Amino acid sequence: MDPRVREHAETICNHSVDLQAGDSVVIDAHPVAADLVTALHEVIADRGANPLVVQERLGKRFQRAFLRTHDGDFELPSHVMALYEEMDVYVAVRGSDNVTQTSDVDPETRSAYAQATQELLDERLSKRWVLTQHPAPANAQLARMSTEGYENFVWDAILRDWDEVREFQARMVEILDGAGEVRIVSGETTDVTMSVAGNPTLNDHAERNLPGGEVFTAPAPDSVAGEVHFDKPLYHQGREVTDVRLEFEDGEVVDHAAAKNEAVLTGVLETDEGARRLGELGIGMNRAIDRFTYNMLFDEKMGDTVHMALGRAYEDTVGEGNERNQSAVHVDMIVDMSEDSYIEVDGERVQEDGTFVFEE
Repeated sequence: MDPRVREHAETICNHSVDLQAGDSVVIDAHPVAADLVTALHEVIADRGANPLVVQERLGKRFQRAFLRTHDGDFELPSHVMALYEEMDVYVAVRGSDNVTQTSDVDPETRSAYAQATQELLDERLSKRWVLTQHPAPANAQLARMSTEGYENFVWDAILRDWDEVREFQARMVEILDGAGEVRIVSGETTDVTMSVAGNPTLNDHAERNLPGGEVFTAPAPDSVAGEVHFDKPLYHQGREVTDVRLEFEDGEVVDHAAAKNEAVLTGVLETDEGARRLGELGIGMNRAIDRFTYNMLFDEKMGDTVHMALGRAYEDTVGEGNERNQSAVHVDMIVDMSEDSYIEVDGERVQEDGTFVFEE
């Protein structure tokens, strides 16, 4: 086993979820991530905690079979809810043998399933959790990299000094905390404003996402106005959606388009009322992630980018008394900010062409 796998497992347990003796840990992973799951069991045993492995991650044949065969309304699976209620820690491991396995599942079916199981997601997010990546060959292929090259890319992004990352990103948190309005401009195709007044900004230094490398907050749901061109592709439900364009009025998407697989985007927007509003504004700050890989866990953290998520706002990004956008979906999309772009906070430029004011 590559020694970096064990280091990855230790980072998950020691840094990301703060594993404690006696914790009940659910590990959700595809069999392709068996090395990481094995290393996690070793670390969990060292800590005196209790592991259980499930295989609910996207990209599996059995999930495709269920969704394509199911007829009628979906119901909340009470036995799965019971498991999530009892667990203390949830470790989700990305990694697949076929990243397009569910690409022929109808988007409306996916949306209906997401709505029916939203309470499961809420319960998982109420526990100590982390989402990470095992460098599987299928994911390397999607990133257009060799398996060895992808392994190096993943572990270089994950095995970092996260205290140092936290300190660097804290300077952007200071700028956004207490701010009122944020404006994002990129070229002639993106000019959007939103209020973040009263909403806290979080510093993602690999506690819930591993790798980390962003700061993020929630816009007021009815405040978003303008147009956004997401010039980085979205890979969703096993399909590539390109050149997404959204127009917002009073916080709601009033017009949308995509050059490829627009029906997938439409399906997301039609999931529920909250899916037409933004639940997150994130600013990528991890320059160890220096290439686009069709994996949002990494891509949204890239330096010189911002991302916005349609749908659910995370509870801890919404200030007391402020409205929280509710939805069964949370779909991130990325804008390249490296050229002819800037971010304004309360009328002052804080980043231009990817360079923050505190870096000049």
